[in-house]
Amino acid sequence: MSNIIIKGARVHNLKNIDLELPRDRLIVISGLSGSGKSSLAFDTVFAEGQRRYVESLSAYARQFLGRMDKPDVDYIEGLSPAISIEQKTTNRNPRSTVGTITEIYDYLRLLFARIGIPHDPVSGEVIEKQSVDQIIEKVLEQPEESKLMVLAPVIRGRKGEHKKVLEDAKRAGFVRARIDGEVLQLEDDISLDKKKKHDIDVVIDRLINRVDNRARIAEAIEQALELASGLMKLYVNDGEREYELSFSEHLFYPNSTVSFPELEPRLFSFNNPFGACPGCSGLGTTKEFDFDKIIPDPSLSFDERGFAPYNPDSNWARSKFQALADHFGFRLDEPISRIPSSVMDAILHGTKDEIEFHYVNKNQTGHFEYRGRFEGIVRDLERRYRESSSAGIREWLEGFMTMSRCVQCGGKRLRPEALAVRIQGQGIYEISEMSVRDALVFFRQLELHGSQKAIASQILKEILDRLSFMESVGLEYLSLNRTAGTLSGGEAQRIRLATQIGSQLVGVLYVLDEPSIGLHQRDNERLIHTLEHLRDLGNTLIVVEHDEQTLRTADYIVDLGPGAGVHGGHVVAAGPLQTILDSSGSLTGQYLRGDIFLTPREERRPGKEEWIEILGASEHNLQNIDVRFPQGAFTVITGVSGSGKSTLMSDILYPRIANSLNRSHHNEGEADEVKGLGNLDKIINIDQSPIGRTPRSNPATYVGLFTPIRDLFARLPESRARGYKPGRFSFNVKGGRCENCEGAGTNKIEMHFLPDVYVTCDVCKGKRFNRETLEIQYKGKSIHDVLEMTIEEAADFFSSIPAVHRKLDTLLSVGLGYLKLGQSALTLSGGEAQRVKLSLELSKRSTGKTLYILDEPTTGLHFADVQLLMNVIQRLVDKGNTVILIEHNLDVISQADWIVDLGPEGGDKGGNVVAMGTPEHIMTVEESHTGRFLEDHYRNHPAAALNAAVNSPEE
Repeated sequence: MSNIIIKGARVHNLKNIDLELPRDRLIVISGLSGSGKSSLAFDTVFAEGQRRYVESLSAYARQFLGRMDKPDVDYIEGLSPAISIEQKTTNRNPRSTVGTITEIYDYLRLLFARIGIPHDPVSGEVIEKQSVDQIIEKVLEQPEESKLMVLAPVIRGRKGEHKKVLEDAKRAGFVRARIDGEVLQLEDDISLDKKKKHDIDVVIDRLINRVDNRARIAEAIEQALELASGLMKLYVNDGEREYELSFSEHLFYPNSTVSFPELEPRLFSFNNPFGACPGCSGLGTTKEFDFDKIIPDPSLSFDERGFAPYNPDSNWARSKFQALADHFGFRLDEPISRIPSSVMDAILHGTKDEIEFHYVNKNQTGHFEYRGRFEGIVRDLERRYRESSSAGIREWLEGFMTMSRCVQCGGKRLRPEALAVRIQGQGIYEISEMSVRDALVFFRQLELHGSQKAIASQILKEILDRLSFMESVGLEYLSLNRTAGTLSGGEAQRIRLATQIGSQLVGVLYVLDEPSIGLHQRDNERLIHTLEHLRDLGNTLIVVEHDEQTLRTADYIVDLGPGAGVHGGHVVAAGPLQTILDSSGSLTGQYLRGDIFLTPREERRPGKEEWIEILGASEHNLQNIDVRFPQGAFTVITGVSGSGKSTLMSDILYPRIANSLNRSHHNEGEADEVKGLGNLDKIINIDQSPIGRTPRSNPATYVGLFTPIRDLFARLPESRARGYKPGRFSFNVKGGRCENCEGAGTNKIEMHFLPDVYVTCDVCKGKRFNRETLEIQYKGKSIHDVLEMTIEEAADFFSSIPAVHRKLDTLLSVGLGYLKLGQSALTLSGGEAQRVKLSLELSKRSTGKTLYILDEPTTGLHFADVQLLMNVIQRLVDKGNTVILIEHNLDVISQADWIVDLGPEGGDKGGNVVAMGTPEHIMTVEESHTGRFLEDHYRNHPAAALNAAVNSPEE
């Protein structure tokens, strides 16, 4: 089979399309946002390929796998096993890192366990093996006459019932065993839970530490070491304290009483209790209450809620603080800043002296008093957080906490013994902190000899291969310790792409969602070479993409349209690049030919007099930089991947300003100062997260359209006669909705071994409301009919209702006229969700003092959608607002009034300001990669008259 043949695809808005795609080619699907690209690539082709694979498995295996619905398509043939690589990042596990996702860290653990050399964490000395005689001497050094129990650790942290181990110990003549910390008689019937991990130590002997007992002690030690393969534990009770020591014939700390554990891969895992730091359980951070969040404004008094977690109207809180005030001599109505530091220390951390407390409840019926020490605000909040069973209370208390580096491990996640193992002077943490680029240099220059070389050769090959794949997709700036939650969607997708290259599979169908996201033009070529390499191995790649460079490289292009939503879902053109260029109906072809283009702005706004300034930014890889943004202008932050753009905007700019203007409690990145906020009244972060997380959320509810529509229906004469209120027309509350489906329109039927089936409600026929509610009509349309309208249709229908029409108008202005008012939020793409949020902001009355920040808003947008987006952004700025966004799209960059270009490279070679100024100025800076590509963009732009701008750059 040389082609993939699709007949009658009708998923979502696809209009019964037929398509033939060549196998073993790089295929790009293009079209407007909402034209049906993802419906074709993911919901049709990938879904069917995945479903067929799952159905080939046994019924038993299928119950453990995610099941997929059969897509609405008549016929598909020529499919290979399908792998989806999407931009959505669902892995927010704080334990996941770049190293664990790519499996590089797993090979590192194996390498350190096999050829690592342990050192004493304190002295740094190399650790030697320990002989039986040395162990005996250490045991005899314990206090004389102390009670000793010699133990052989035969099972350490392993699941199972371990009946054979216990039976063998009993048969060998031993009487007792310590199981999970409890000493039991072996002759008793011992039953262990096979699903839990257990520790079993056979009790070899119990004796008193005396010189005349030396022979018996030595015999017990030898027995323990033989039984537990060179390991032994000693329990000591000297009458005053009880403690335990571990010994090993293998590794031992010089001049120490603690034995080094056996080197094995789990010792180097922060996800395993055996290797994780006990202080933070391997997270590297601990949550602690933050004084700045407990007392956000010291100029306030207790009465003005200066102590944020404590309500001054609460009798319980007032009685506590009144007692403190009486004892220390301050008033509850005076600013907290006037309270002496020694008194504040006692209030925060607890009092040494006893204080007399009086408590009267609200009804004055209960009164009691007592004397005691005040435990302190921090301990009080910690206790409440620990003991509360309410998720809401715990979440509220977490608002006063901050993540801080673990004191025990310093954020390194591992126990000291693991951190002290080294290979050529580097520990596993130091290597994980390296960027992919530096790690490649380290392992390529690693010199091993003899048995070490033989042992490590295969492990090193796997590590180097994976690091090389990471480099090939433009991720050489990432460190292996970078947590998965901090990766952008594009970075996470490219990591998965690198993993797939490493698998060297052939004959696979890969479906990718905009892999160029987050990539600077300089890095895009490497990504394209990677895709071509996957194709050349013998795989078929279907890529949803808008990037011009990728479109021009593709073997085959499918252009969907001609419009979006109900106006899309047709194949406008399909074939090689030339076919698209020759197509008169293809909007993509018109942009590629240069018939339509986004004209760069010739005039730059000077902005207002006041500037936003960030001084001394040093979070992550930022190199203590100073950055300026003009207010009342449009600024774009540019730079290669990993240069520090998101750190600057999302970790420093947004948290600092949001905490100042919106009284938020975001964790702030490292910076000396953020100045120039006096002329701003609020900051709004418009990201691509969903506008709702349930099928009930829709554009109408999000932008506040549904409320005036319900009010309109409630004011109709028929509604008044029946006494219907606005709530009658909501599908989220009882009264007017269909109770059979609770306003959902469908009922879920759970199927054994098969996907859940959603059937249309047989009572309301999918209309969500009951018959009485649907009888109320405005201009012949019921509330259900209104929700089924597109925004375009609704704008015409409600043209005489200003409150409704104004909001619909803003949705139209951002190019969302094709969406239905009641369309589920879960079906919206990231770009669509972002534009719905933008329209909400546009519909508000502007003060001209708002700062809007956006992170790569062109994600998922076609050339034409970018033009609509830019019109919206320029409208916001024209009203006097300030817009700052991160972007790689050259059309967008050319529209900016001001550019902040970071770099020059990514990771530890980035974090500097390469250039700041207008686009014309950036093009004159030789060190700027952005400037170089921007100059090419101007030179090759269809608007030939703009070439003159290159020859007369403006400072």
